Amino acid sequence: MCAEYGLPLELEPIIPWKREAEFTAVSPAATLPVLIEEGAPAIVGPLAAINAIEYRQASAPVAGLVPGAAAARAEMWRLLEWILFKLNDEVTRYVLEEKLGKRARGEGTPDVSALRAAKANLGEHMLYFDWILASRNWVGGGEMSLADFALAAHLSTLDYLGDMDWNAIGETRDWYARMKSRPIFRPLLADRVVGMPASATYADLDF
Repeated sequence: MCAEYGLPLELEPIIPWKREAEFTAVSPAATLPVLIEEGAPAIVGPLAAINAIEYRQASAPVAGLVPGAAAARAEMWRLLEWILFKLNDEVTRYVLEEKLGKRARGEGTPDVSALRAAKANLGEHMLYFDWILASRNWVGGGEMSLADFALAAHLSTLDYLGDMDWNAIGETRDWYARMKSRPIFRPLLADRVVGMPASATYADLDF
């Protein structure tokens, strides 16, 4: 989002489950992300950060990522909530916990049954987004919005870990190919987890 708006952003890695005192002093629930700007109070959580960035950018001569029309705006927020909460709660958080969280904490191998359930749930979500994207250019409607960024972030994470079966996905795959081709996405596709290589399709623009 910051890259789309041309706003400078410096990322600092945080391991939330360590609950380090400096971090929990800012984010008592150990919630990420935390947006920190010199001379301003810390902004905690994804929705608060999104709102702060959009509010800051609203007066600039750049098309915003929140639609101006009321109906389009409502649809964008509906789908953004679906992705950040429903998709995350039913798919992404399980995959991240089992494949990355347990590994980082030295808690053994992933729970196969949890990953199987997440995969089944992912299939249902992809059917829904295929249906949505069959009748519109972008997730929220006729223009790119925060909903596109949110879904791309989740699919990028799942793709890195090898959990996306792109052969079983239609319209969502075509949409994601457009998202991956945007210049702002290229630095994200260069990210790597130490000791865990990305899937073969992760950085491939012609997947």
